[in-house]
Amino acid sequence: MARYDHLRLIRVPTELPRRKKPGFGAPIPRSPGEHSARLTDELTQAVDQQVSRKRPGIVDPSLILRVRMTEGLLEQDWHNAGLELLSSDPDKSLVLFSSSGDLAHFRAQLAAFGGDVPAGQKNPPYAGFVSGIESIGTVEPRDRIGMRLKIEGFGDLDDIHPEAQMLLDLEIWNIGTPHVRSAKLDELTELIEERGGSVYDRYNGPAISLLRIEVPGHLLVELLSVEVIAVIDLPPQPDTFTQDALELTLTDFPQVEIFDNTPIIGILDSGINAHPLLEGIVVGAIGVPDNLGTADEFGHGTRVAGVAAFGDLRTQLAEGGDLVCSARICSARVVNHRGGFDDHSLITNQMRDAITTLNGDFGCRIFSISLADIKSAPYAGGKVGPWTATLDELARELDVLILVSAGNRMPRQGERQEESVTGYPEYLLESSNRFLEPSAALSVLTIGSIAHGTGIDQARYEDAVGVRPITGPYEPSPFSRAGPGIGGAIKPDLVDLGGTLIYDPLTGPRSGYDQPSAGILTLNHRYLEQMLRTASGTSYSTPMAANKAAQLLQRFPEASANLLRSLLVGAATVPNQAKQRLIHLAPEAIRHICGNGFIGIERAVYSDDARVVLYAEEALALDNFAVFEIPIPERYLNQPGDRTITVTLAYDPPVRHTRVDYTGVHMNFRVLRGVHLDEVVEHFRRRSKEEGPAPQIAASKVCDMNPGPNLREKGTVQTSCVTFKRGELTQYGDTYYLVVRCESGWAHFLTEQRYAVVVEIAHHAGMQIYQQVEQRVRIRPRIDLSL
Repeated sequence: MARYDHLRLIRVPTELPRRKKPGFGAPIPRSPGEHSARLTDELTQAVDQQVSRKRPGIVDPSLILRVRMTEGLLEQDWHNAGLELLSSDPDKSLVLFSSSGDLAHFRAQLAAFGGDVPAGQKNPPYAGFVSGIESIGTVEPRDRIGMRLKIEGFGDLDDIHPEAQMLLDLEIWNIGTPHVRSAKLDELTELIEERGGSVYDRYNGPAISLLRIEVPGHLLVELLSVEVIAVIDLPPQPDTFTQDALELTLTDFPQVEIFDNTPIIGILDSGINAHPLLEGIVVGAIGVPDNLGTADEFGHGTRVAGVAAFGDLRTQLAEGGDLVCSARICSARVVNHRGGFDDHSLITNQMRDAITTLNGDFGCRIFSISLADIKSAPYAGGKVGPWTATLDELARELDVLILVSAGNRMPRQGERQEESVTGYPEYLLESSNRFLEPSAALSVLTIGSIAHGTGIDQARYEDAVGVRPITGPYEPSPFSRAGPGIGGAIKPDLVDLGGTLIYDPLTGPRSGYDQPSAGILTLNHRYLEQMLRTASGTSYSTPMAANKAAQLLQRFPEASANLLRSLLVGAATVPNQAKQRLIHLAPEAIRHICGNGFIGIERAVYSDDARVVLYAEEALALDNFAVFEIPIPERYLNQPGDRTITVTLAYDPPVRHTRVDYTGVHMNFRVLRGVHLDEVVEHFRRRSKEEGPAPQIAASKVCDMNPGPNLREKGTVQTSCVTFKRGELTQYGDTYYLVVRCESGWAHFLTEQRYAVVVEIAHHAGMQIYQQVEQRVRIRPRIDLSL
């Protein structure tokens, strides 16, 4: 197959303010006097209750209110009333903050709403705002108990034993600047240490402020009444999915080939050990914190690094020839010899220190994290934790590509172990099989697992009665966790090879750790005992995908993380084997389990005769839109065979994990056909009231892409495809338009948002179209817009 360079996507030389969606509708019907009086009483009680909680020695309180709404956030109205939004939940409850405690303006608004309606007006003052408020109260101590503590049985203050010593993470509300929050952390540290507790670590990031503490139960109860504290919870615990295992023995190895300027993948795991196959490949190793050292006592990190460096090692060895190393490795050890996180370090600090150090000292731009918090509840929607948000923040700040594992779950144990076969694949959609933190992060790529084969060793299959495969090749791995992600976003983003399980009636499900044929082949951290071993888990599908990302970065060394995400996701397809295995489940099963599919690395890196990829990296001002030309070749219009246009958009917005509207900026796209450029601009640009409504574009001229906007726009990497049949295109001309829109949310401190967009034009009957598209791009005339 011919290999060609991807082409640049042509942007029309204009950028205009976009039309905004209409605001909220009419005020909710209320009895103004009664509603105003009730809310005023609730506000007074909330303030009095917080004043009464202040005791000598407790941190100086800030006024924190919990408000239940019947309408949306109304964030600007709350700001005008002197309160700042700290947190929002799907049930429309808000947590609000007043730094001064002066609520005179808000009280005046409530009073005005309950007073007389001004002459000539239909509604009382502030009707749209005040009528949307259902109730006003406080954040109660039990509301500050974190989810992990609740899972362990600490649902209320009475469940906490006064003398029990507890290792915990304490998070404060995002009040004010980092300097202000740092002062609050100082006050809390002083309080905790005066009362007999210990503070081991602190983290004060762009929007997250935490302490790692150890306190007796009676002090925990006291801290749960401190208004500035948002939540107190157990620390995360990593899921490394390891078991005692049989090991694969290979004695003769080919030479290892390393390309010039091979990209570096950062592995955040249990460290890395020297291994003959890694000679010249490991460029550095650190411990975070330093006292962890760099050696891999646990074994997980070396196995992950082997997959990241060599990808599918089993296939490489089977094909013969030199071993191709697609990535060099740098390692950050973040778990101890037991496979747990450091007791005295916050996971947010570990992630930030590890990623910034590997990026700054070694130039690492791709990171693979095969860890998940087994103490967190499976993600069921709503808000995410600090670990998740920190990864999203780092991806944006450093412009790096972070890949995280979807996590693992043994499907059935005990008396139900046979259901690992009979219940597959239905159990993949169980609520207990949803992601763990930090897999829901939006600006990272979450990687699920598909099987490399049946996992059955023929000799074992013949000798052991009842041994059965669970999967076939390219079917979902039985242990892989599923989505969706934040707000229903498509997650996992991608799947890759991570091994499988087999069913043994004597021992139950067996993975690649103890059944070599069921696992991914990789390096053994104790290479003097055995050079190679096998393992199963999303721990290995994640570096497998990172290896492909390194191959892509080798081809596009200057690419932004947004472009890497766009090219990888745009080149992914769900394997037919997976589709067939999941066909009898609910329609959303495929995207919840397989996401956007399995990466075709050749498709990501190269165009070919019948498939042309065009791309652009841009920045767009908030509440503006950009227009790109999609050149359609003549052969594409007239020849038989299915034809597709696939568009993939990726952007990296700021995030706040305390808000139900997690991202501070939103982007989306539309593809139009059979229209002039002036029509496109007139439809999407912002219009004055005097100009009237925007001219409409016929529905037939808006490409019906799958998935549609309601689903794809929930994520920060959005891919969608439209398929055309013969005779469907000739009436729409040879130029389509891609419109990319940027919508401001709460991130008013931004002026523009970075993004990348990739368009693939493909003719599935193999018609050669690349040369025609290349010529159109090369000789494109200058366009002059009269606006």
